[in-house]
Formats: sequence, structure tokens, C-alpha cells
Amino acid sequence: MQIAEYYSHLNGLEFLMVHKPNLWDEIQSVIASVDAASCLTKVSAEKTKQGRTLYSPIELNREFKKRFKALTWDERRASYWVTSDAQLIRRSMHLDPGEQKRQIESAGLRPIYSYNQTDFVKERVAVEVQFGKYFAVAYDLFVKHMAFYVGDVIDVGIEIMPVKSLQEEMSSGVPYYEGELYNLVREGRGVPAVPLVLVGIAP
Repeated sequence: MQIAEYYSHLNGLEFLMVHKPNLWDEIQSVIASVDAASCLTKVSAEKTKQGRTLYSPIELNREFKKRFKALTWDERRASYWVTSDAQLIRRSMHLDPGEQKRQIESAGLRPIYSYNQTDFVKERVAVEVQFGKYFAVAYDLFVKHMAFYVGDVIDVGIEIMPVKSLQEEMSSGVPYYEGELYNLVREGRGVPAVPLVLVGIAP
């Protein structure tokens, strides 16, 4: 596969190229090593694509996972505690999880354990490969990457997804680069407040 498009938000790509060029090289090599044709295995049962052979999101995810794992990119969780008091959440969200819990309990409220999980993290860089449903990209950008950034686990988040021409050869509902770029730009230059790189891939 190849990188067809990319967009740097809050200098995410510039950060990588200056501070982590080896990781950007690894990401590019992973993408280039995935054989899209081998993932052209899903026979569609959808009305509009009946009988067509499409790219399988499951197979594509498997190929990316295998390659990232081989380069020691590992799953990572960011744990935290939530409660019903917004002011208390604002005061405690930048603290370590143990202190968050203690402050919530001290206020007489119930601490509720929560976490975000990212598939690939290495040297403070997170990568999400998104062939799921379109709404998952917004969750990745505004929740997952943000949580890891605020929690001082990462310095930049990378979101890999198909461009429209590839997405059209997949099941309905898969996100595509051009649409998610629009959604990101529409939020304004500083939102979300985490350096990101959007990457659109094609066969």
C-alpha cells in the first residue's frame, strides 16, 4: 500500500520528522509492506455492492497489526478515574490515577475506573489504524489521542485510514481520509489540542 495523502495538525508531522524520524520511517515502511491485493477477499452481500469482491477490513487490520508488532509497537492503556462532578474532574484530570481516585473519594463521591486503549504505541508516538465505522475516527482523535497526550504518554498521534477511492471498494460505513480531514479542519486550527498526523492510504 502507499500513502496517498497526509495532513499535519499542530505540527504533528514536523515533530516526527525532527524528533522521531526513525518512527516516521517505520510507519511508512509498514504501510508500504502491506499487500492490499491479498486482502481483496470479502464478497459483499450489500444491496448496492451485491456480489462484488471488496477489501476486507479484518484482513487489512490483521496485516497492519502483524507488521507493527514485529517492529515492537505495542498496545497501551491510559487509565483514569471519573465521577459526576465536572469541577472535580477539571481539577484532577492531570493528576496520576491514584491521586485522582483519592481526591474523588475525599469529596465524598464515587470514583469510576475508566481507560482508553491504543493499539500501537512506541517512544511516545501512538498509531491508530482505522477501518472500522466512520464515527470511530472522531473518538480516536478527540478522546483516545487526547487522553494519551494529556496523560503525558504521547507527544503525537497518527491516524491511518483509507482515502475515498479505497473506501469505495470496502463495506459501507468505513471512514475515509477526505471526509475526516474536513471534519478536523472544520473544528479550527487548535482543536483538538494534540499534535496529529492524518494519513490516507491507497493500494
